[in-house]
Amino acid sequence: MAGTARVCVGEIVGVHGVRGLVKLRSFTEDPGAVTAYGPVSDEGGRRLVVHLQSAAKDGWLARVEGIADRTAAEALRGTKLYVDRAVLPEPDEGEFYHTDLIGLRAERADGGGAMGTVTAVHDFGAGTLLELRAADGVTVTVPFTLAAVPVVDIAGGRLVVDPPVEVE
Repeated sequence: MAGTARVCVGEIVGVHGVRGLVKLRSFTEDPGAVTAYGPVSDEGGRRLVVHLQSAAKDGWLARVEGIADRTAAEALRGTKLYVDRAVLPEPDEGEFYHTDLIGLRAERADGGGAMGTVTAVHDFGAGTLLELRAADGVTVTVPFTLAAVPVVDIAGGRLVVDPPVEVE
């Protein structure tokens, strides 16, 4: 775990009305906890103070301090919201923050050597996938299930992959 790592806890996905409210999608287990860890920052490190107003379809309506009109709110559309990894609680056994998985070395369960490095974690609705990039630049995805990834060793910087089909 990198002490300076940041975790994306939400994203501003739209605007609401003319007084600067934004639509916010939370990536936290409890959607209302997106602001529970203190001020958030954007990709560039700019600090944003967000106040949740009310639950809305697929997220929250929120006010961002300093944003008072629709034009200013529209400029925030697509902004990802981050907190320092250090302020988040440690995950339970068998749970992981995506940021802790990215960069891990992926090794074959059959002892066949390295498969690559975890470059991304995706969830398109049918389950979590790990994107692995091999040394030659080829990328593959594997399901992030106990059967396909039986060992996750964050401290050791590695995970073991037993892919469900042969991955070259």
